Amino acid sequence: MKFNKLFKATTFGLLATALVACGNNTAKSESTTEAAKAEDKTIKVVASPAPHAEILEAAKPILEKEGYKLEINIVNDYVTPNNIVYGGDADANYFQHTPYLDKFNKEHNQDLVSVGNVHIEPMAIYSKKYKSLKELPDNAVVYASTNPAEVGRFLSFFTKAGLIKLKDGVNPVTAGLSDIAENPKNIQIKTEIAPELLVSTYENNEGDAVIINSNFAIDAKLSPVKDSIALEDESSPYANLVAVKPADKDKAKIQALIKALQSDEIRKFINEKYTDGSVIPAK
Repeated sequence: MKFNKLFKATTFGLLATALVACGNNTAKSESTTEAAKAEDKTIKVVASPAPHAEILEAAKPILEKEGYKLEINIVNDYVTPNNIVYGGDADANYFQHTPYLDKFNKEHNQDLVSVGNVHIEPMAIYSKKYKSLKELPDNAVVYASTNPAEVGRFLSFFTKAGLIKLKDGVNPVTAGLSDIAENPKNIQIKTEIAPELLVSTYENNEGDAVIINSNFAIDAKLSPVKDSIALEDESSPYANLVAVKPADKDKAKIQALIKALQSDEIRKFINEKYTDGSVIPAK
């Protein structure tokens, strides 16, 4: 009898412990599920400060209506944002165009993809010495960024102005300095300064002209339209996009993000905020 009572008591104790453990595991499981659901409603985006982060801020209310929380991590260089997304510490980034993304993927063995274009920042050339590209003297020094994906973009200013000619059959978007066939004024395009430092190069009156990305120009209160001597037009193939890992491209929150950024509300925001044409909604 004592053995039976002891056996029953032990069995009951073990059963109670198992039930408590099961309850704890269930609670933990439910808690984990709730955390996962909450996380899935959070969109983490790495972006350049202007205009990208400004546009994302304008998209926050749109996403909130759809049940999403947008977290913006501002990074002011052209390498870190892709590494952060590729490493899984953010859902997406918003700072680059297709030629840069393609080149970055190839050089860094990554496979990030675009989910859509948002806007164009017309690149511009600035000079404290001259009022047009055609005024540039022989052997003029023009500073541009170290970004190899944009050399073709730099060269397009000079080809359109009739100052240089490219070799026959060269793709203007992927052209390099070695693809210049004719350069009668011997204009020297020096790609040796980080893009975020080019504003200082211009302000210090270095060289004869400086090519600056609009996001850095805007940050420094320069107007690409009013302050430049040459400006890209709307036909530029360098629209800024949202990039993600391939496996995330069709996720609901990523589709919600690009839908918000391509919405009429954001197009209106861009047109009203950047009235000087320094930022244009992508087509």
